[in-house]
Amino acid sequence: MIDDIRPRTSEPGYAAKAVVGEAVPVSAVIFKDGHDVLAARVQLFVEGRSTPETVAPLGAGTNDAWSGRVVADRVGRHQLVVQAWTDRHASWTRRVLAKLDAGQDVEVEIAEGRQLLASAAPGPAGAARPEVETALAALSDERLEPTQRLRPALTAAVADALAGPEGAPDLTVAPPKPLWVDRERALFGAWYELFPRSYGGFKGTEERVGPLAALGFDVLYLPPVHPIGSTHRKGRNNSLVAGPDDPGSPWAIGSPEGGHTCIDPGLGSVEDFSHLRETVEAHGMELALDYALQCSPDHPWVEQHPEWFHHRPDGSIAYAENPPKKYQDIYPMNFWPARDEDRVALWQACRDILEHWIGLGVKIFRVDNPHTKPVAFWEWLIPAVQSRHPEVLFLAEAFTRPRVMEKLAEIGFSQSYTYFTWRTARDGEEGLWAYMQTLTEGRAADYFRPNFWPNTPDILAGPLRGGPPAAFALRYVLAATLVPSYGVYSGYELYENEPASEANEEYLGSEKYELKHRDFDRPGTLAPLMGKVNEIRRAHPALQRLRNLRLLATDNPSVIAYAKLSDDRTDALLVVVTLDPEVPQESLVHLEPAELGLPGDRPYPMLDLLSGELYAWSGREGFVRFEPLARVAHIFDLRAGSQGRDQAGQQ
Repeated sequence: MIDDIRPRTSEPGYAAKAVVGEAVPVSAVIFKDGHDVLAARVQLFVEGRSTPETVAPLGAGTNDAWSGRVVADRVGRHQLVVQAWTDRHASWTRRVLAKLDAGQDVEVEIAEGRQLLASAAPGPAGAARPEVETALAALSDERLEPTQRLRPALTAAVADALAGPEGAPDLTVAPPKPLWVDRERALFGAWYELFPRSYGGFKGTEERVGPLAALGFDVLYLPPVHPIGSTHRKGRNNSLVAGPDDPGSPWAIGSPEGGHTCIDPGLGSVEDFSHLRETVEAHGMELALDYALQCSPDHPWVEQHPEWFHHRPDGSIAYAENPPKKYQDIYPMNFWPARDEDRVALWQACRDILEHWIGLGVKIFRVDNPHTKPVAFWEWLIPAVQSRHPEVLFLAEAFTRPRVMEKLAEIGFSQSYTYFTWRTARDGEEGLWAYMQTLTEGRAADYFRPNFWPNTPDILAGPLRGGPPAAFALRYVLAATLVPSYGVYSGYELYENEPASEANEEYLGSEKYELKHRDFDRPGTLAPLMGKVNEIRRAHPALQRLRNLRLLATDNPSVIAYAKLSDDRTDALLVVVTLDPEVPQESLVHLEPAELGLPGDRPYPMLDLLSGELYAWSGREGFVRFEPLARVAHIFDLRAGSQGRDQAGQQ
């Protein structure tokens, strides 16, 4: 019996997720009748191929739980196949040793051993190996004592020669489980969002690329760059009346100048856009573009395809609403028009938008409000695009119910926004501790990849609202170290912290409705911390994986601690962060040295990668203290090296 195979999605047919080079944990419950010793392995196939790309053993744990890891080396759809069989040599060995320990006769077991070795698979890895031939000869030599006859057949070399399912009469193969393998950026990356119009367009934005690359950001994300409608254009702070110089919301897409495949003339030309993308890539970054399926009243589709929109009883087209918010400048699209041919035409037009921008070199799309579009649409669209462009990634901006977010990930979204923005306390059902357990240990971790954003153009929440610089610093460290992918919206490094009102978590003077001119060169910004944290992220594989988080106990609920270990355990970090941006906090951190690869009988070095300070800890506890004006976090390197150990021992 092979049950409960992971990774998998909650429903058959959808694919779990991995990235190239990731050691993906594979587990299953495996058992059979009787007391035979079992063996198991996992095979990874590129879909459509009969020869496995990778084969890895599964090891037995407690309660019939088996586990191992498998690594894919190419992008695309794969199949995971778990196999199990009776390990005849191990089962025979156990019977032999039990009878020898009991002082019982083993003549029958000797005869069984001869049959077992004689029937071993031929070839250099089986019966033809010298170890097998020697063991078979000893078992057949009646002049020897029973223990002497048995000893050569009980060696690890013979066990290795007889390993594998070849010849096993009960080889069992579980139905394959689909696995979609993405490129590395689907799991690991630091995003930075900015509005190009605040920099004078694409050419002005190019001037920010170098500084952002120097800070270690991997993805430059742009809101919609399309023409903006003038009908019901919103003014500053989402007012209903726009002034003559108000640019309008970039998400009110479409004007007589064009729609989703056109560029707002105020930003530049197609050539300017392509040059910006080339500049971004020349700095080792990628350009991500917003994919927002909605239209302004002036979008060409409104006149050309009125059937693609929702109509009120009076015949007018319905604008978007999210009470108490109203978006009079935006028309949602009707993805289920009355006629099927109209639906097909709309869905294909939405796909063609992506094909257009992919043709201009865009490989990452942040999808606006995907939960307001049919699941069936995404279920069709994402595979349709990735079948031709498997390198393309989709980030779901879905601040919605957990099951909805998980379903979007299950059907194909590469990454997802999360509730991190509102998780500010450590404990409780809404706390970081429980949330991180869900994201990294729950079943959805097989396919749901979080992308943590402490702020967005729409959201100024938690301790950031009117908060001090320490609030921005601690939230930044948390976002960048709890999960492999995170992002910030421009202005975060300048501690922009004024909400629209007590009840409204948007920014006062939101950049969605006006231009912003910021002084990034002024002293005292968060940029140095950003650069340092991103440098640490790139240098340490432990921060580039999701399912390796180990939450550690502290004595203070205002202090959270967690460890992250690389797949091969050669890299290990301990992160400790205060959750209080106002008041000094201190705590003991409790850990198990052996689990983290630390010595239990002598002091070990704790090198703080943020400050460069070296501490000496010992045993199962370490002390930390935070002063919000000076320090909000430690990122300790647990593999500080022999030089660090020597220095720590002298302090």
